Amino acid sequence: MVEHLKHPEGIQLLLTPNHSLSWRGNVRIWLGLLAISAVIAGAMAVAGAWVIIPFAGLELAALAAGIYVTSRACQRREVLTIDDTDIHLEKGRTRKLAEWTLPRRYARLRLNAPRHPFTPPRLELIHRDTSVALGTFLNIEDTDTLIQLLEARGLVVERREPDPEIGLWF
Repeated sequence: MVEHLKHPEGIQLLLTPNHSLSWRGNVRIWLGLLAISAVIAGAMAVAGAWVIIPFAGLELAALAAGIYVTSRACQRREVLTIDDTDIHLEKGRTRKLAEWTLPRRYARLRLNAPRHPFTPPRLELIHRDTSVALGTFLNIEDTDTLIQLLEARGLVVERREPDPEIGLWF
C-alpha cells in the first residue's frame, strides 16, 4: 500500500504490505479454530480415539506459528522522503532499523522487469555503489503507483528487461 504523508518540503510516502486482518483479528480466528478443534478432539477422545489430542495440538501450534510469521511480515514499513536535495529511505517494523540518504540529483530508480507477468517489477534506488531495494512487498498495482509518483517527482527511471532464459515458462 502506498500512502501520502504530510511533509512540508517535498513528498513523503509510507509503503506497507497489504494485510486484511489486524493482530487481534488473527487471534480471534485462531481462538475460534481452537474451540472447534477442542470440541472435535474431545468428542473423539470420549469415543476412544484419544491419540487425536496431540495431533490437534500440533496442528494448532503450526497454525499459530504461521499466523505469527505472516503478521510479523505484514508489519514492515518503508518511509520514502523526497525533497529538493535528498532522497531519504527508512526501513523497519515497529521502529526504524535502517536508513539511507541519497543525493536526489545523482540517484536513480532501477526498474527490473519481471520474468513472469503475475509478479511485480523489482525496484532499486541506486547511487554509485549503493543499491537499496524499494517496496519488495508491494503488489503490481502499488508498484505501478509508486513508479508513477516517483517519475512525477522527476526521479530518473532506468528500465531493465530480464535476461532471456532457455525454457518454456521461466
